[in-house]
This record gives sequence, structure tokens and C-alpha cells, in this order.
Amino acid sequence: MADPWLTIIGIGEDGLAGLSEASRKALAKAETVFGGERHLALAQVGSRGRPWPVPFDADMVLSCRGRPTVVLASGDPFWHGAGASLADKLQAGEWIAHSAPSTFSLVAARLGWRLESVICLGLHAAPFERLVQHLAHGARIICLVRNGKAAGDLANWLTERGWGPSAFWTLAALGGPNESVREYRADSFTRASSGNLVAVALEAKGGQGLSRGSGLPDDLFAHDGQITKRPMRALALSALAPCPGRTLWDIGAGSGSISIEWALCGGTAVAIEARDDRTANIRSNAAAFGLEHRITVIAGEAPDALTALDAPDAVFVGGGLDGAMFDAIWSRLAPGARLVAHAVTLETEALLGELHQRHCGELMRVEIAHAAPLGRYRSWEAARPVVQWSVVR
Repeated sequence: MADPWLTIIGIGEDGLAGLSEASRKALAKAETVFGGERHLALAQVGSRGRPWPVPFDADMVLSCRGRPTVVLASGDPFWHGAGASLADKLQAGEWIAHSAPSTFSLVAARLGWRLESVICLGLHAAPFERLVQHLAHGARIICLVRNGKAAGDLANWLTERGWGPSAFWTLAALGGPNESVREYRADSFTRASSGNLVAVALEAKGGQGLSRGSGLPDDLFAHDGQITKRPMRALALSALAPCPGRTLWDIGAGSGSISIEWALCGGTAVAIEARDDRTANIRSNAAAFGLEHRITVIAGEAPDALTALDAPDAVFVGGGLDGAMFDAIWSRLAPGARLVAHAVTLETEALLGELHQRHCGELMRVEIAHAAPLGRYRSWEAARPVVQWSVVR
């Protein structure tokens, strides 16, 4: 299509003055202009303006297909904006975009930060727990939040978790005549007005960040004792080889600790657990780590619970593997997919031995002992041996 009917325009606080000639021409030609109330006022489109519904609804734009239409968004429409949501529903020739500097770019420019080393998050429609995996001493983070009250809530959230000494900036109306940049400490930020706020920036100090290595401490997870303990979890994750964008089936997930650490590496997980109290723990853990968007919890038992699922890139079975379950899993795995299974019973250990003989892979027996009191002295207290079989389809 030589003349796209839709133009997606990024607009800043400087309004029409900051737009390119191409953007201004598209605005002048448009029959309908969609945007937030603030965007429409900045663009001075008058009666042609149609404010977005809440929540965002791309079908309103699609109803104008074939007629000159503009969508206005803050800064870069393809960074936490409406651009990608619209592009996903359109043919490539139907639209063109003219971006402005993103809020993240403007914040970095005001604070003198290297944007390539800054973590950028949209928290205007997501829980603050999305920060958990990113908080570390010295980390610089820019967050989009809904308003001034949300900034106060975020400061309190940080303080409650030991990050109160963090430097904390609020930045509003960047690039416009009412621009405001103010610096605080998170634990001394008390302003909680309801006014619109563009961004919060923080330089993390004072707290304890998550380790980037596999095998997080067991006490970080809500569990009833049914958890793959830290040393065996580290060995399991090493064999599973998590990577961004890959999917795990965590069968008999217990607390969901394997799913959590897989998702922290950038993948998605399906945690399958039969007991309702344990599925509640999995959901609680996913929320606490800010990973509820990457972990799907299914209440059920394998193999029946697997039938409606898309094929995974890896499977972990923490215990209870039998022949029928193995056959159901193995038949679904594509070449290159990984399976890791643990056994603590003699019966399951014997099955893993047979499967290793048939399908190769790696079979190992792990015995771990911890130092524990014995009267006035200490002695080794042995845990149950665990047999691990890992194989690539």
C-alpha cells in the first residue's frame, strides 16, 4: 500500500512544535485522531479527536480502516506504547510511524545516565514486584507509573523491602514548559498527590538483591516441605539449561521453585500440581517474584493435564515418574528438547536406570550431607540420595 491509512505519531510535551513535518501533514489530513486526553490537547485536533477507552481497545482504530487516521502516543509508541498492539493487527503497508524521544530517553538525558545500562520498566499497569529480579546495589532503573500516588506507593514498597536509602527521582512533563525533576530518598518521599506523573527513576541502595546463580535459598519460597532443595535445584536447572523465550513443563511442581528460577532466566513455565494448597503456594511465589505473567499454574495430574498444552522446550519431573507418564511426555517432545527427572524411591530409581539404558543421556546419584549438632559436637546429617536422569530428545 503506497499510502498507508494509519499514521502512529509519538508526541511530546512540546506538542505540535516538536513534531516533524511528516507528522504535522498526517495530522492535518486525518479524519479521526485517537489518543489520550493530554495527547489530543497537545495536538490541538479539536472535534476530530477521539479519546482512548480504558482499557485500550485497538478495534476502535480498525473501524476506521481505509480512511486517513492518526494515533497519538507518548514519545516512542513502540516502547510501552500502543504501537505494537496496533501493528500486530495490521498488514505492513497499512501503517507508518513517526516516533519521538521516549520517556526513558528523556529521563536518561536529564539524569546523565547511559540508557543502554539502565533497566526500563512499565509499571503503570503491572505490580511493583516486577522490580524484584532487577533490584541490586547500584542498579539504575526507570519506571513508568500511573500518577503521583503510585510514586508514593512505590517509595513505600521499596522502603519496606530494605531499599529505603535508594536515590529516588520523580520526573513530570519532560520536554515541555511545565517540566519537573525532583530528587529524594525513597524512605523520605512523602508526596502522594493524584497528579499525573510520567516517570520515576531510582538508583538502588541498601537492600539485598537476588543472586543470579541457580539455587536460591529455600526460605525465599512459600512451601510445605515439598520443594526441590537448593543444591538439587541448582543441579536440575543446570541440566535443564534455561534460556530466554523457552517453555518449561514443571510436573509435580510443589512450591514452584523450579518454575520460578526458570522464569527468572527469561523463559515461561507451566507448573502442574495436583494439590490445591500447593497451587496456592506456587501462585504466591510467582507473585512475590513478579513472575505471574510468565508462570501458568495448572491444578491437575500428569499425564492427563498435559494433553491441552503446547509442546515444551524442557520438562522437569521432581518425583513420581512412571512408565505411562514418561511415554506421554516423550511423545510430545521435539528434537532438542530436554527432560530432567529426579527419583528418591527405589522403584523410580529403577525406572530411570532402564530409561537411561534405552535413551542414553546422563544418570547420576547425588548424596548430600549437612553439618548438624550431635550433643556437644557436630556430625554429618545425610539427606536422602537423589538420582537424576537428564536427556536431550
